[in-house]
Amino acid sequence: MARTKEFDRDEAVRRAMQVFWEQGYEATSTDDLLRAMGIGRQSMYDTFGDKHGLYLEALRAYQAEYSANLMECLRSHPSPLGAIREFLLSIPNGTQKARARGCLSVNATTELAHADAEVATLLKTGGAVGHGALERVVKEAQRKGELNPKLDARVAAGFLLSTIGGLRLSAKAGTPPEALRDVVDFALAGLKAQ
Repeated sequence: MARTKEFDRDEAVRRAMQVFWEQGYEATSTDDLLRAMGIGRQSMYDTFGDKHGLYLEALRAYQAEYSANLMECLRSHPSPLGAIREFLLSIPNGTQKARARGCLSVNATTELAHADAEVATLLKTGGAVGHGALERVVKEAQRKGELNPKLDARVAAGFLLSTIGGLRLSAKAGTPPEALRDVVDFALAGLKAQ
């Protein structure tokens, strides 16, 4: 008789995500994952296939959570430009620990995307979602007179995505929060220029 799984899959993925986020894919051992998730080796293999399968699931979960946070920030602010600013400032204004671990998507990009087609595809899909959300907010900010109406909203959204990635990478490298805030101010000033 087959035993039923005695763990919460979503919680196990969340715990694995934290380990991958802190250590990276290559530096994370199966034993690290098993300890963090609190499950046995066979349960991991039966549920996720292997370390790579678990990593893909953890990356999907991270992207879903990140996208939800981005969408909430962009929807909850009365000013589209204020929402963009608040989201960008969440990077330098985060805890030292959050800045030091960076962004799991950026980490995946630098560590694996060049050699792992599945990771590259997930990152491309996640990036497209973020790009679409930012493009809509840029257009709304233009309609409200908060951003330069001559901007190409698609290009501006790409610039913002690149700025977010750069801020996260710089934060992980130890750039002081005040220097990151200066980058946010500079980026937004460029978008407002008439």
